[in-house]
Amino acid sequence: MKKILTLLFFVFSITCISQVTKQPNIIIILADDMGYSDLGCTGSEIETPNLDKMASEGVLFTHFYNASVCCPTRASLLTGQYQWDAGMGSMSPSRSKYSEYQGFINERSVTMGEVLKQSGYQTYMGGKWHVGNERDMWPDKRGFDKFYGTPAGGGIYFYPSKFYDRPIFWNGELVKPDTTWYSTDGFTDYAINFIENERIDKKPFFMYLAYIAPHYPLQAKQQDIEKYKNKYSVGYEAVRNARFKKQQKLGIVSNELELSPAVYPDWESVENKEQEAREMAVYAAMVDCMDQNIGRLLKTLKEQGIEENTIVFFLSDNGAGLTDFNKTPEVKIGSRNSNATYGIWHNVSNTPYRKGKQMEHEGGIITPMIARWPAGIKNKGEIIHEPAHINDFMPTCIELAGAKYPKIFNGNEIGEYDGQSFLPLIYGKEQDKERIYFWSFIGNKAIRQGDWKLVQLHEKDWELYNIKNDPTEINDLSKKEQAKFDELHAMYNDFAKEHGVRPWPLDK
Repeated sequence: MKKILTLLFFVFSITCISQVTKQPNIIIILADDMGYSDLGCTGSEIETPNLDKMASEGVLFTHFYNASVCCPTRASLLTGQYQWDAGMGSMSPSRSKYSEYQGFINERSVTMGEVLKQSGYQTYMGGKWHVGNERDMWPDKRGFDKFYGTPAGGGIYFYPSKFYDRPIFWNGELVKPDTTWYSTDGFTDYAINFIENERIDKKPFFMYLAYIAPHYPLQAKQQDIEKYKNKYSVGYEAVRNARFKKQQKLGIVSNELELSPAVYPDWESVENKEQEAREMAVYAAMVDCMDQNIGRLLKTLKEQGIEENTIVFFLSDNGAGLTDFNKTPEVKIGSRNSNATYGIWHNVSNTPYRKGKQMEHEGGIITPMIARWPAGIKNKGEIIHEPAHINDFMPTCIELAGAKYPKIFNGNEIGEYDGQSFLPLIYGKEQDKERIYFWSFIGNKAIRQGDWKLVQLHEKDWELYNIKNDPTEINDLSKKEQAKFDELHAMYNDFAKEHGVRPWPLDK
């Protein structure tokens, strides 16, 4: 059945994009730890005119699921598989004895770079890789012709970082940026240089641009911070409520939706209001800077005459992070020597949802996703509320490119992808409403089928929600809907067994 549906979607997609006479260029832009409501088009007061324009000229998915944390999400995006099948059930490197948790993309998986390269695409990766730290696991060893960025995790903005060891490489060679370098700008500079000077004309390209922003530490350029220095002195509640009202006005959420309970204290009880407001101002500056750079990239596409047949996607790897610390209290938050997070503001970033990064409640696993393609998307400005998943990118890009997913690659038998193309959703066609989605990370678990979702925090009781009626997960029905609870619980256990999902903590 899966193969039949895939074939039907492929035929449908080719029909819809028949006016495009050649393979489109494909760009996937991934933010790091950005919350659900942090864009203007999803409710924010942060200035994101370029991403807002992308949404108005393309389509905006409001229920695009990720894997709740960076490494698993990136593995699923690149391979189309659930993270355990790709070897990334946890963070990198995990060095577990279990193949599902080995901490790098395995040889039974192929990356989108490898698949599209075989279909005639030039391939480029910029930014944060984080799905294999050893030299033979880097992007240029997994299908990307060019790579500029850090093979390890995030955390670097100004160079060098005092806190995180994140060397920068260009095609395998160590580079040392100067003191004016800022990672969001630097990653964009090299991406633009590839488009302007290194791509082969009339040959399609695939670009995967993975920013570190707005992941901690809070570090931004002063001119960007200045724009927001007085914005957040009104406190958490005022900003969150304003975002929620804007979301309702934009049609991002229903007017009948109940906002999830706040987890922050009353603003009047906060002792250091100036510092708290500063934290959110710096975070906003980091998002703003990312949007500015995306604007630079889009401008380059237009100047090069390739804007029309380039499809650009944007999303985040997970919801906002809950980490709360300031390891440099003596330093001004936002400077190159600052090592702090924005803590409780995550509840504002994730408006209107509960929880956040690493958790399988909606605040951890849902992201807005924008797709813009002037030559191929005609229903401009449409908001798509149907769910889709991070592992859907592989089959979607295969259809866009007319590529073929291999059964054997480099002598290895390749497992099937788990995703399905979301092109039909872009063109107004319904997907399987009973599709099943699964999540698990460090003991946090969830399964969704249709309107029903079963979710658990590590070592806590399972919770059951009707996501259609209660998307903010307020009314737990686990004691009232026993039959549905048992059905989903059994399905989750079957899935875990099939995909090698282990109890947490791992028995190394």
